[in-house]
Amino acid sequence: VQLVESGGGLVQAGGSLRLSCAASGSTFSINTMGWYRQAPGKQRELVAAMASGDGRTNYADSVKGRFTISRDNAKNTMYLQMNNLKPEDTAVYYCNARGVRFGVPFNYWGQGTQVTVSS
Repeated sequence: VQLVESGGGLVQAGGSLRLSCAASGSTFSINTMGWYRQAPGKQRELVAAMASGDGRTNYADSVKGRFTISRDNAKNTMYLQMNNLKPEDTAVYYCNARGVRFGVPFNYWGQGTQVTVSS
């Protein structure tokens, strides 16, 4: 599975951005896709995730009500709509895909995309 992110950039506080993650390869074996972020000096943290089967979503408390995760199955693409951005949202955002293929679990990451929110 290959993951390619896009959509990061510089935005003022209160603004919006939409991140995209295009998946290719053995996408049928993906169970969960999600977005993580890592700010300088901090650990990588889960932002939002979506189960492939029932579409169930999970959000970090810090982004609930502001961020929305979605997917377009026809395009094998996942999105993260980020509204009302805050300076503390500044981080490198990573796309993640987890699943099982031939009985072996996998965990893939994209290359990351920088999101910078100015105050």
